[in-house]
Amino acid sequence: MTEAGVRTTCPYCGVGCGVIARPDGSIVGDPEHPANRGRLCSKGSALAETLADEDRLTHPLLHGRRVSWNEALDLVAERFAAVIAEHGPDAVAFYVSGQCLTEDYYVANKLMKGFIGSANIDTNSRLCMASTVAGHGRAFGADVVPGIYDDLEEADLVVLVGSNAAWCHPVLHRRLLAAKARRGTRIVTIDPRRTAACEEADLHLALAPGSDVALLAGLIVHLADHDALDRAWLDAHASGLEETLATARTTAGDLDRVAAITGLARSDIALFYDWFATTPRTVTAFSQGVNQSSAGTDKVNAIINCHLATGRIGKPGAGPFSLTGQPNAMGGREVGGLANQLAAHGRFDDPIDVERVRAFWRAPNLATRPGLKAVEMFEAVRDGRIKALWIVATNPAASLPRAQRVREALEACPFVVVSDCWPTDTTALADLVLPAAGWGEKDGTVTNSERRLSRQRPFRKPPGEAKADWWILAQVARRMGWDEAFAWNGPAAIFREHATLSAMLNAGRRPFDLGALATLDSAAYDALEPCRWPLPAGAASEGGRLFAAGGFPTPDGRARLVPTPFRPPAQQPDAERPLLLNTGRVRDQWHTMTRTGRVPKLLAHIGAPTATLAPGDAARLGIADGGLVRLTSADGSLVLHAAVSATQREGEVFVPMHWTHAFASAGPVARLVGAACDPVSGQPELKATPVAAEPVAIRWRGLLLHRRPVAPAEPDIHWSRIPLARGHALELAGSGELPQGQALTAMAWRLLDVPAAADHLEVVDPGRRVWRFATLTSGRLEACLFLAAAGSAAPLPTRETLAGLLGGPVAEGARAALLAGRSAGCTDEGGRTVCACFSVGLATLRAAIVARRLTSIAELGSALRAGTGCGSCIPELREIIRDVHAAAAA
Repeated sequence: MTEAGVRTTCPYCGVGCGVIARPDGSIVGDPEHPANRGRLCSKGSALAETLADEDRLTHPLLHGRRVSWNEALDLVAERFAAVIAEHGPDAVAFYVSGQCLTEDYYVANKLMKGFIGSANIDTNSRLCMASTVAGHGRAFGADVVPGIYDDLEEADLVVLVGSNAAWCHPVLHRRLLAAKARRGTRIVTIDPRRTAACEEADLHLALAPGSDVALLAGLIVHLADHDALDRAWLDAHASGLEETLATARTTAGDLDRVAAITGLARSDIALFYDWFATTPRTVTAFSQGVNQSSAGTDKVNAIINCHLATGRIGKPGAGPFSLTGQPNAMGGREVGGLANQLAAHGRFDDPIDVERVRAFWRAPNLATRPGLKAVEMFEAVRDGRIKALWIVATNPAASLPRAQRVREALEACPFVVVSDCWPTDTTALADLVLPAAGWGEKDGTVTNSERRLSRQRPFRKPPGEAKADWWILAQVARRMGWDEAFAWNGPAAIFREHATLSAMLNAGRRPFDLGALATLDSAAYDALEPCRWPLPAGAASEGGRLFAAGGFPTPDGRARLVPTPFRPPAQQPDAERPLLLNTGRVRDQWHTMTRTGRVPKLLAHIGAPTATLAPGDAARLGIADGGLVRLTSADGSLVLHAAVSATQREGEVFVPMHWTHAFASAGPVARLVGAACDPVSGQPELKATPVAAEPVAIRWRGLLLHRRPVAPAEPDIHWSRIPLARGHALELAGSGELPQGQALTAMAWRLLDVPAAADHLEVVDPGRRVWRFATLTSGRLEACLFLAAAGSAAPLPTRETLAGLLGGPVAEGARAALLAGRSAGCTDEGGRTVCACFSVGLATLRAAIVARRLTSIAELGSALRAGTGCGSCIPELREIIRDVHAAAAA
């Protein structure tokens, strides 16, 4: 720790931003970290607010009963050993996470593959990066990102494919926009939705879902037909061009064919092809819109094919670039965290790799074939093939496809262990819950999207008895009889072993090489600066761009262009389910909200799961903006609030993936998603599920504020929960008629769920069709509930109006104002939050634009600071400026 604080790494996306935890408790961007140079997104800026220990898991729990660590660890070792003895090693499984540090990942992988003897260890990275891993392997011979972040600033053309970088990787997006302003970089976005990233683009190609391969097939044909291939580079360094071109011509041999498949205008396609063909410095950055597809691996290879064909790889401002979803998805892949990998980029189909890992670990029982991938793993749990399961730092009951089947699998499994920091939908289904150390408490490394290792350093103690994941796993391994192989005294020792294995029998055979770091002592490990691999022993500097001069880790040293025939999404819309459901992220939330869902300002921009439809679809189906809509797929049904937006293509509906049963009555949208997977990578298709949509009438609305995180159990009450500084707010919508008289009062007090000894207040006004209730404990507001029937002339108060009173004293004279929905000193004049970094609301922005005659983002930033933080709100700020001035002109 320096005087400035502890330098560590953000726990969110794969950008890998450096942060500094200051002694005063604040957390700021690290200006010396090369990934972010001091910038943070809205989530990173709010990290300090996620560190409260409220609701943390602090002690091992067996069926809800507190037990000692010794009892818990002994039980895990005994139950796993018993299952292995009776049913074999493939009857157990681990499901881990891109939230794990590399050292945690290494221990889990060594235990399962090396000593238990099964490859049944997979990770939630299967849901975000598996298709990229497979595509890299097919093209390059190894899972390697050839470019670096600087390429985004040195390119003349950046193509964003299936990437809303403005919201999902905002720090990198700001670097890209700075380059655009400085040197005129063109930006093309390829995405069915008009996302925030499209607002800054020179061209947006709103292609039909799943048609990327056809568009890219047409591109490589155009490059060949317009003499834009680098034949000399191809002859020296790659193979497979002719087969790839033949397949591409069959798929999309001319613009008319491409236009028919993609739904794009011929002129837009031609413009994109011309820009790509004539711009040597081109980067194609891709993310989940490419990966989360039943044709994801082919999409990745179709992108790489175009770069190999033009020799645009490993050069400044040129190359295919995978934008990683999680903070340590790449670190997990380095240690073999996926079921089809071995440690240190080893492959099961390479006998040399198998023997190298076996010898290094001294593990005669090493697994020799791939294990079950995520979706098939949980099917094996459900049908009884897997009888003991350990889940670490992830929430599959909310995130995996067919989430209801996953819950059924967990309920049926004889022994489920979950290691986590907070209660989740998954911990609720565990036999044994183990309290894990969280961010700020863990010690280790992560690897970001440009192959850069950074340290995550602890700056606070874990609450209660929470322990590091590596320690928990190693303790179980030792109890299972493998004491010597798991006898590390800390993460530095694990890292040295990991780095040593990466260099073993390498000599340039594999780009992943940390040999230069294999002898770090604990002090040097603690002081390790961010560095990018390859880092072979004796390296004078960190690794840079790769493959410009060939040297691919394939048997003949050549890259492979891979034929990619076009396949539409696995499930197609039909008369019964005419819309395609797309799922994805929103700006201020992360995964299943176990961390971000506890920060009020991160739910101020988008506070509830919403189904967004195109205006034409909404009108045809009778669905109103702000109303309720029921979505039904072949696997489930849920009710959500509806939003109508021209950003959606007709025939599609978008729902965020973050909300769970802890935050909304709808529960996870994964309940609707089917189990179709890419045949190569095993990655599920999360962005193309056929659904039906129908309106659900809202009979009444309500607002419930409570000190505790209550959840209405009635099936016709639809709710979403938002944290407040001293409690929680629930927005309610009822699809059933309100009961009358005493039955309504009884329902209200049931929703309030407060002690009988509390002081109850109520105002019933059936004439105006409004009902108001509050409960006070020792004169302090414990909870309040406001109900209004549909068509009522009396509006509900907003949560901001009353949030300041929750948990505080309410004087006798203030009770009438409380029940009227008013609170002195608490206003909502800012309206919905637009800039989360500085909590600037919509009404405040509009008022300032009018009063000060503001016309630009820069003026708005100077006046209110809006947009000067992470910048992810800038596209919306630009829309607000346009709307205000358009309204004034009208």
